Amino acid sequence: MAIERINSKTQWRIRVRERKIVLLIGDLIVTYISVFLALFLWAEKDWLDFTKAFLGQRTPFWFYLLPIFWILIMSDLYDIRRANRRKDTLQSVAQAVVVCLLAYLIIFFISEPNSLPRGGVAIFFICAAVFTLLWRFLYIQVFTAPVFLRKILVIGAGKAGCTLVRMIHEINPMPFVITGFIDDDPDKQGQIFEGFPVLGRGEHLTKLIQKHNVSDLVFAISGELNPDLFRNILLAEEQGTEVTSLPVEYEDLFGRVPIFLLQSDWMLRSFIDQMHVGTFYETAKRVIDFLGSLIGCAFLVVLFPFISLLILLNDGLPIFYTQPRVGKNGAPYKIIKFRTMVKTAEKDGVARMATENDQRVTRVGKWLRRSHLDELPQMINILKGEMSLVGPRSEQIELVNQFQKKLPFYRGRLFVRPGLTGWAQINQRYASTVEDTAVKLEYDLYYIKHRNPMLDLTIIIRTVGAVVGFKGL
Repeated sequence: MAIERINSKTQWRIRVRERKIVLLIGDLIVTYISVFLALFLWAEKDWLDFTKAFLGQRTPFWFYLLPIFWILIMSDLYDIRRANRRKDTLQSVAQAVVVCLLAYLIIFFISEPNSLPRGGVAIFFICAAVFTLLWRFLYIQVFTAPVFLRKILVIGAGKAGCTLVRMIHEINPMPFVITGFIDDDPDKQGQIFEGFPVLGRGEHLTKLIQKHNVSDLVFAISGELNPDLFRNILLAEEQGTEVTSLPVEYEDLFGRVPIFLLQSDWMLRSFIDQMHVGTFYETAKRVIDFLGSLIGCAFLVVLFPFISLLILLNDGLPIFYTQPRVGKNGAPYKIIKFRTMVKTAEKDGVARMATENDQRVTRVGKWLRRSHLDELPQMINILKGEMSLVGPRSEQIELVNQFQKKLPFYRGRLFVRPGLTGWAQINQRYASTVEDTAVKLEYDLYYIKHRNPMLDLTIIIRTVGAVVGFKGL
């Protein structure tokens, strides 16, 4: 009976991964409705012409793939924190419209005349934008309601548990209902941490779950575990309460690895095993890097005269900026970029991190950075195999030596090739302090642990959106 009672209370509470599935299904439904309406309105009034359009006799096959492209462009809205906010939803949909429109215009001008369905595509963009906004606003209204929110109880009121609760509490709207803490320390009983009480000891766990209608336990104890608490956690799992470790919950919520909350041997016990990928992925990634760098080099050849002229007029020679950087497994290489800073930016030879509104950046350099065009020469590094399209940002040798002394697991980001763009770059715009670099490191380690073709594609598409929106540093 206990099992049935707990399950009946928690059956409507949706986990983070389940929310992403709900969002994906909803997006697919509304975008394919948009395809149907676009074909219906684009085709002539009589049923025969609509049937021909729908069956593809007038419509190219790629038209039916527009919903997939639309969803990929909006991939940042599968971050549950952003998906729960109307402002972020509106911005992402607007950005998706702009990116899709630019992509279509490029295809339109390089295609044969009258070979593309202009009216149908325009109607699809309008319908997809309107229906996506309506669906996403409905999702925010319904699925942020208390009945769908998980109620969590944090096991451990120490540094790890309090840090997680504080970070969750800063998310608006909150993704969970936090009930409080469980801790066996007698001095913590009845105390308030981060605005939430310690409700009892491990021996009270089962009763507290039933009393507070708890759906999830987050395990945040790094030290030795009390045997009674261990047995009660297993009993709670058997009775339908989901138990999640803090690192897993942290990664699901924030897309980062909690480097300051992990044991010192985490890299050997967990990270190294999880970072390995198959030969197929490595080979496919290198092929994509090679092809992508060829396309990038073509753009470089076309844009070089214009960019070099702007740099010359603004601040003279040199056009390019080269600097030793740390590559895969610590191997040094020279990165190539268009120069965006004044010639005397590092005249004393001391490596410095770029900052927001950096005074060393030239007028043309600001525009190049915001458009990311300063990164275009790195296509040569990618072609040579020194870099990848997607990976952690490459750093100067001096800064790497500094960071690995101050930040745990820093050298873990050197297990893969540095990238032109990456998970950290699209989630945090710049890092001007060690604290900012720590956050970027958490994103980098998450990417290395979870890298796969879909994540790489998501990063590339979000980077395109950032370039179109001039969201560069």
